Amino acid sequence: MPHVLFICTANICRSPVVEGMFRNALTKRGLAGWTTASAGTWAIMKRGASTNSVTAMAERGIDISRHQAQIVTEQLLSNSDLVLCMEAGHAEALRAEFPSHIHKIFLFTEMINRRYNISDPYGGSREQYERMAKDVELVLREGFDDIIDRAQANAAARGGAG
Repeated sequence: MPHVLFICTANICRSPVVEGMFRNALTKRGLAGWTTASAGTWAIMKRGASTNSVTAMAERGIDISRHQAQIVTEQLLSNSDLVLCMEAGHAEALRAEFPSHIHKIFLFTEMINRRYNISDPYGGSREQYERMAKDVELVLREGFDDIIDRAQANAAARGGAG
């Protein structure tokens, strides 16, 4: 079955939000058996999602309160069929460090045929977290089918179709 990995910097604000929203969308669409994860390019400490990220998701009926940050690794990338990064710099860094996975690393907003970063609200106001969550919702709403198609195609190519 397909596996999608979401990447941000510390794995405490954006990537836990998009992972939670994506899992919720999979459930609503009846797509069982998919796996998701999130990680950070600089997630050097195990810690939970930021309070404002947890709150923004709770208001949408999505619980990310048990999230624990982790750093991106070769193993996480190997297990993933699609890797979606919140910033262009994340994608560039992963492509440089893990060249064997270039074919599956994208900027999240490329799923709607655009190229812009999802702003990092870390340390910002509740409103900044809400703007980030709305940006993520927009990309997922408009790009969900593309995410599904790409992940399924990559899973099929590695023999993990679903």
